[in-house]
Amino acid sequence: MRRFLLILALAVSAFAQAERVTVVTHVDLMPPFVAEANKLLTTLATEARKEPGCVRYEVVVEPGRRNHVAVVSVWESQAAFDKHLTQASTRTFREKIQPMLGGPLDERIHITLVP
Repeated sequence: MRRFLLILALAVSAFAQAERVTVVTHVDLMPPFVAEANKLLTTLATEARKEPGCVRYEVVVEPGRRNHVAVVSVWESQAAFDKHLTQASTRTFREKIQPMLGGPLDERIHITLVP
C-alpha cells in the first residue's frame, strides 16, 4: 500500500509540475499610443508563438475601448511561461510599452479548473 501511495504521489506531483497555465495580461494604453502599441503587441505575439511551450497566444481588444487590450496566452507549463518572460522579445516589449501605459500591466496566471 505504501508503495502504491508513493507512486501515486509522484504521479500527481509530475502532473502538477507539467500543468498548462493560461496567462491573461490586461494592458491599459493611453489613447495617443494605441497604434504604436498595437505594432509592439503584434511583434510580441509573432515572436511568442514561435517559443517552445507556447500553446496559444492571442491579443484581443475591447470593441468600444480600443486602448484596453488583453493578451491571453496558454503555456505547456509554468516553466515555459517563466522562460517566455526572459526572452529578449518579451523584455524589449515591456521596456518599450512602459511609457505608453495608463496603468501597470495586470498579469494574472490561471490553471484549468474544468478541462
